[in-house]
Amino acid sequence: MKVGIIGAGTMGSGIAQAFAQTEGYEVCLCDINDEFAANGKAKIAKGFEKRVAKGKMEQAAADAILNKIVTGTKEICTDCDLIVEAALEVMDVKKQTFKELQDIVKKDCIFATNTSSLSITEMGAGLDRPLVGMHFFNPADRMKLVEVIAGANTPKELVEKIKTIATEIGKTPVEVNEAAGFVVNRILIPMINEAINVYAAGVASVKDIDVAMQLGANHPMGPLALGDYIGLDIVLAIMEVIYAETGDSKYAPSPLLRKMVRAGKLGKKTGAGFYDYSK
Repeated sequence: MKVGIIGAGTMGSGIAQAFAQTEGYEVCLCDINDEFAANGKAKIAKGFEKRVAKGKMEQAAADAILNKIVTGTKEICTDCDLIVEAALEVMDVKKQTFKELQDIVKKDCIFATNTSSLSITEMGAGLDRPLVGMHFFNPADRMKLVEVIAGANTPKELVEKIKTIATEIGKTPVEVNEAAGFVVNRILIPMINEAINVYAAGVASVKDIDVAMQLGANHPMGPLALGDYIGLDIVLAIMEVIYAETGDSKYAPSPLLRKMVRAGKLGKKTGAGFYDYSK
């Protein structure tokens, strides 16, 4: 099966690796220009270099996987059997991407989106084929879960097909009916938001909040560190979707979260969030 990945950022490159390291799959890793797409493949190669240096992977195995990934813009996806869109988490961007893709790919190519919170039903409206959610988790090459989300117009057989594909690439699929935030983010992101509120209220320090949840709830990572790792802009975007969809005030984004995003303190990717990553 040939899979087109649209978006070569952190998630897109991880998804590309997950498919390419599975026998029987070839990947077209795409972005808005050739350079961005090539950078996504380079990120995969850099990860392999570290594993080879530590003796955890043979160079021949790394080369074999990388050889199954070609890069470019979405126009190289003409003969793909499956598209997994991992572009910006903006509804208009995703809708336009699929609208353009339906004139490029073959008619029986499956459309799937890696959206973390947006409506599958709205995203698929007006397309010439059904859309399904295929939500991976970061790092996508290693995390086992895939949420398979059915919108109002997603056929049951398409959900089953994506569940089968997820299993083939070593993932565990869970079937989800469309709802704001789906399952994981509907529970996880409000927890991070509440940890921010606790810190803003002066209840405890950043470190102590994280240690409390690690040792008191057996979480592998504290909620504020996790927010930094996900990206506080992503946390805010998901909170806004859940709040807008439910209208429930308990999902209102923390004012401190908004302030930090406005200040560009997004977490690990910008070098500063609740922790300092500059060093």
